[in-house]
Amino acid sequence: MGHEMCGTIAEIGNDVKGFSVGQNVAVIPAMDDRHHGIDPCRSCLTGRPNICKRTTYYGLNAKGGGFSDELCVKPFSLVPLPDNVSLRRAGLTEPLAVAWHMIRISGYQPGDVVAVIGAGPIGCALAFLLKAQGAKAIIVSEISPVRSKQATVSGADKVVNPLSGAPDGTDPVVAAVHEFAEDGADVAFDACGLQATLVTAIACTRPGGVVFNVAIHDKPLSIDLMSLTLTEKKLMGGICYTREDFDAVIDVLSKAGEEAEKLITSVIPLERVIEGGFLELINNAASHCKILIEVAGAPRIQNKL
Repeated sequence: MGHEMCGTIAEIGNDVKGFSVGQNVAVIPAMDDRHHGIDPCRSCLTGRPNICKRTTYYGLNAKGGGFSDELCVKPFSLVPLPDNVSLRRAGLTEPLAVAWHMIRISGYQPGDVVAVIGAGPIGCALAFLLKAQGAKAIIVSEISPVRSKQATVSGADKVVNPLSGAPDGTDPVVAAVHEFAEDGADVAFDACGLQATLVTAIACTRPGGVVFNVAIHDKPLSIDLMSLTLTEKKLMGGICYTREDFDAVIDVLSKAGEEAEKLITSVIPLERVIEGGFLELINNAASHCKILIEVAGAPRIQNKL
């Protein structure tokens, strides 16, 4: 287990160059054709290994993960950490890389008004990075009071409870977005994956804007395509990241690491991962953004739930 990780190099293969024992690194868990030793597919050839036909992940469906004392990975899966990025901060690299990738391919431009539907880990990561990239306004939709507060800490200009609708049936999220942009958001990120949140994301986006799905869905959703057709709104989706996204996020962490650490809501040792990690997220998920897990012994691997 454990696909969000960083650690310290303990050993290097004989033919590996450019790394040293004791060096801190972030691990890119996504595996592609390079890892499998086969010819690259079209996606890999065009610089999009995140959608490789044979994608697997360290810590999810491949051998080894961040809950291990040691993990053997390919050298191109490692990103060196600068001296001012601690392992604690680097533990946020993977989810931040997810958010950075979504922002990058969405067509977002500095000065845009953006809506983020859901203030879970990725929603808060989106708010943090959008603020760092100069968004004019970030409006977040969230029902949990704890996560609403986390969204504000992460950079949201306004957080709205979508269940606090007016008696006339006005969507409070759409109304809040229109306070900042008369025509609607330039980009709306759905980080929840529910039917209602998709409808809201489409409704609060301006004509010609982008509705971007970030969430992984439990079941298929219905889409009113005419709501896109008549206003030329674009519906997009994204998955994971590339090395480019990791490099960009580590640069952000080197400049705004203290702000990024506000995304961390708990740090626990591996021996307490059941009660302090899994059960905590099962029973009290709305109170957390990111829980970091520290592996016992040398600081070789650090992972997050």
